[in-house]
Amino acid sequence: MSTSASKIRFQKYNLITIFLLFAVILAGAIVRASGSGMGCPDWPKCFGRYIPPINSSQLPKDYKPKYVAGRKEKNLEFAKTLDLFGYAELARKIRDDKSILVPEEFNAAKTWTEYLNRLTGAVAGVFMVLLAIFAFSYRDERKLIPFLCILNLVLVGFQGWLGSIVVSTNLVPWIVTVHMLLALGIVAISIVTYHLAKTYGKHKLHTGGITHVVMLMCLIISIVQIIFGTGVREKIDAVASHLQGGYREDWINNAGTIFFQHQDIAILVVLGNIVLFALIRYGFTRHSVQQQTMSFVFLVIMLQVVTGVLLKYWALPPYAQAMHILLASFIFGAQFYLMLNLYTSAKKQEVRK
Repeated sequence: MSTSASKIRFQKYNLITIFLLFAVILAGAIVRASGSGMGCPDWPKCFGRYIPPINSSQLPKDYKPKYVAGRKEKNLEFAKTLDLFGYAELARKIRDDKSILVPEEFNAAKTWTEYLNRLTGAVAGVFMVLLAIFAFSYRDERKLIPFLCILNLVLVGFQGWLGSIVVSTNLVPWIVTVHMLLALGIVAISIVTYHLAKTYGKHKLHTGGITHVVMLMCLIISIVQIIFGTGVREKIDAVASHLQGGYREDWINNAGTIFFQHQDIAILVVLGNIVLFALIRYGFTRHSVQQQTMSFVFLVIMLQVVTGVLLKYWALPPYAQAMHILLASFIFGAQFYLMLNLYTSAKKQEVRK
């Protein structure tokens, strides 16, 4: 079946968008690891400028009380939302949180880190808008593709708002987890639309129960591992705040049992993917997309183990924190794409008889 130019264009932009979404995750991880979330206290400008300041002489006059007031107003609005959903106690803590009244000192490095994060997100947003427009080339064949692209735009808007809450409030223990899971959900939807477009009109192939079961279990374990990882991050943030950023080598020891639970689940991730690797190697040829994707997954898992060791024994270096989050996202994305390809194959003979 021939593929029109408009459909080829959609697939190309879809693939670029997926890579941009991973870039956004990396940029957000760098912001988180470096504590640059309030580097730009206003939005969409940064200190009232389209190009951020590079020294304190370029800062607006009396900027501190203005931006503290803006942060307080945002938190109060979020507290109202929590009240509506029955989280009255948490809403009260946010209203009573005095730490938000302490203004952030200007730091050019943090300001530009946050600014570049915003630029990355803006570029990804433009591509997602274009992708939603180009998706209508499939409106007659696969209506699900334009629907999912539009849904992703809505989710990205919500994700942007949620991200502002992440850096604005210090008292919502689950919000970092929700923010990360939503980011992975946006990536997953983009992978689905790419897969639907690439496999339109090709054979559907069921490879057998055991491979599917192991694949699903590995994906679930990876998601659980990410959830525990964000929990570790929240605990580390609390410890770092309590120790006022000092004694970095003691942060892990004070994080509690969740760190060791995260470490134990990592063993399950490795073992599960060893089994999956063996099944994929037996069931598919070397050059099949399934075996190539599985090889990529296993390579990234090994790199993830290395960053985990660096985090544990080298006092949580920020670069390793950022890479740890990015690699976890790569593992999820590749496993998700592999799962989709276990159900669909370009050629039936890719599966060994």
